[in-house]
Amino acid sequence: MPKDLYFRPKHLQDALRIRSEHSGAICIAAGCTDLLPATERKRLTGSVLDVTGMAELRGITYQADGLRIGAATSWREIFDADLPPACRALQMAAGQVGARQIQNQGTIGGNLCNASPAADGVPALLCLQAQVELQSRQGRRVIALEDFLQGVRKTDLQDDEIMTAVVIPSSALTGISTFSKLGARSYLVISIVMVAARLRIENGVICDAALSIGACSAVATRLPAVETALLGQPPDPACVTKELIEQSISPIADIRADEAYRADAALEITRQVVADLARDAA
Repeated sequence: MPKDLYFRPKHLQDALRIRSEHSGAICIAAGCTDLLPATERKRLTGSVLDVTGMAELRGITYQADGLRIGAATSWREIFDADLPPACRALQMAAGQVGARQIQNQGTIGGNLCNASPAADGVPALLCLQAQVELQSRQGRRVIALEDFLQGVRKTDLQDDEIMTAVVIPSSALTGISTFSKLGARSYLVISIVMVAARLRIENGVICDAALSIGACSAVATRLPAVETALLGQPPDPACVTKELIEQSISPIADIRADEAYRADAALEITRQVVADLARDAA
């Protein structure tokens, strides 16, 4: 029986070769803050491909088409970065991903590939129209984050692919944003409901709106009905109604909250973030 192996390549092409040669039968490690707690034994079993040693997968850069965040970039690096106000929700979420030690170790790519419904960064990334960059030895493809996340712990990552970056288009780097998270306590908690919002407000009127909710469905989701209701209006929380929220979410029940509580919380927190952005824009 082949011996379990641990790989930590310094170059992407080496990582893609290793990934291809193992035909998907290798565990990708990108920080291990979710991977190790989910392991029921004292050690990981099977071969491991650690992607955190590649400089080309780390860092935040501005490109002609927008902002590129390497998949192995830590949450603390995102929190500390000099980013436009549109990314404030993402940075606020980054500051609530566990404790400082988790933020230092956990990566944006690992978080997205883990595909938890309660992943803090996802609602903010949806508001930023984020795309994920996936690479294999056959080439590169870029898909929308909402298409990549397909369910609880399910993604569109293929057996020969590695996530290499998150890309935010220039068109989404406008306006101001915020993030709010409800949990059983203030810190170090899995979300019950979280809401991110990005609004572009000109002359007191909303010209662009992007809102999303996490931890209320199998995957985080945008709120298109709410967005439409806000467009062309002053930023008024009263525009957000229960009926509009319910068009987009399917609240889940678990040990943290039932469906009814999540639905009520989703309404109140969405109104709260709209009120917060109205105050910030005043």
